Amino acid sequence: MTNYEIMEIAMRQSAEDMGCCKDDFKANKNVIFTLKLGEGARKYLKEPITCNLVSYGNNIVAASKNEVLDAVTEYVGKFELYHCFETPNMYWLNERLIEKGHKICFMAEYYLPDINKISVLSCAYKMRTLKQGDFGGLYLPEWSNALCKDRKHLDILGVGAYDGNLLVGLAACSADCRDMWQIGVDVLPEYRRQGIASALTSVLAKEILDRHKVPFYCTAWSNIRSIRNAVKSGFVPAWVEMTAKPVTIVDEMNL
Repeated sequence: MTNYEIMEIAMRQSAEDMGCCKDDFKANKNVIFTLKLGEGARKYLKEPITCNLVSYGNNIVAASKNEVLDAVTEYVGKFELYHCFETPNMYWLNERLIEKGHKICFMAEYYLPDINKISVLSCAYKMRTLKQGDFGGLYLPEWSNALCKDRKHLDILGVGAYDGNLLVGLAACSADCRDMWQIGVDVLPEYRRQGIASALTSVLAKEILDRHKVPFYCTAWSNIRSIRNAVKSGFVPAWVEMTAKPVTIVDEMNL
């Protein structure tokens, strides 16, 4: 699989997530339309979604509910591409969304593997490939980034690092859509800064690619530790997203 093929698959998936065409992300102008989740959208994308702004660096592709479509259209036309995903310009949109009962909810950066940089890294601990049947007793707080107890059926592959019989690090992937599997990783606090996370991430990424799927990695802009792990493991920034939801949902998350 080439980097071009990986990017094409990612754009095709983003199009399915929003209700557009993958070539919209390559356009030299912004594309705005009514939001409609496709049948193959990522499993964790749940309605209600007010609007979703996505950029692969060329333009902004914005999908929105009709009630705020005018505000979203004005926003992406008013500010430069990069500024639409940050403060202070983001407040302009948020103020207009609040008038309609919505707020900006999620902001994230997504990473894809660079085939020229991906290599299997090693660490001081024995690593073992894990299958879905091995995850039964691992749905614990310390492994909450690697595994999701609410979507156990999607956690299908992982790599664990062991100090003797003790699991000290875990990377696992969720089959969030047909062609792309999302990687999450955790390392016990006392075992961090030893290269375990990057070793696990790189090995799992290779396992995923060997199965003809695309591994992807998501992190907040402020999660420097996670970003460093992505880069060290051979991943590069690919796209960004900003999502709004109804006020009631956002406020509930802040309780």
